[in-house]
Amino acid sequence: MTNFFKIAAASAAALALTACETTMSDDGDMAMDNTASANTTGSANAGVTVGGAAMSPNRTIVQNASQASNLTTLVTAVQAAGLAETLSGPGPFTVFAPTNAAFDKVPAATRTSLMQPANRAMLRDVLTYHVVPGTLTAADLMQRIRAGNGTATLTTVEGGQLTLRMMGDRIMISGMNGSTAHVTQGDVRQSNGVVHVIDGVLTPSM
Repeated sequence: MTNFFKIAAASAAALALTACETTMSDDGDMAMDNTASANTTGSANAGVTVGGAAMSPNRTIVQNASQASNLTTLVTAVQAAGLAETLSGPGPFTVFAPTNAAFDKVPAATRTSLMQPANRAMLRDVLTYHVVPGTLTAADLMQRIRAGNGTATLTTVEGGQLTLRMMGDRIMISGMNGSTAHVTQGDVRQSNGVVHVIDGVLTPSM
């Protein structure tokens, strides 16, 4: 466990988490671009694609992710960790989903090692560090940051914490070991929660 996190922490690049494009309104609050966020009138995800595939709010997190060409590494990891059934359950879950490019920042030897059956528990820890119970939209995340005077803390399914801040017009997430992330696509609605696509892998504590 310790060796993996040392390697992963050293290789994690600054990641991004913009929960959809945001702009500052005249009163200083964040105003989201609704083209990237789901609405509340029953047309959530209308026209939304991830990795070129249409996302349906009537499908589960695993079903939608399996269609996205830029989330294939994540889906493979979820299956290897034995988490597909859990993330297909009722939830709800908020998932910060690293892209293939995000996983590519982790050394190939580490990725290969994590996929081994003997390291399933380690892989589960990394993946569940990207999952938060409940449904937290981009607006929810920004509201928590404002309420916390610039920072918000989320407790993950893994048990560790993520810290959220605004960096310019983007929400930034900090994990342990110096890992950070932005959302590159936010508020992708699922039947059992919401997914925010991110461009890096967050690492839990050793």
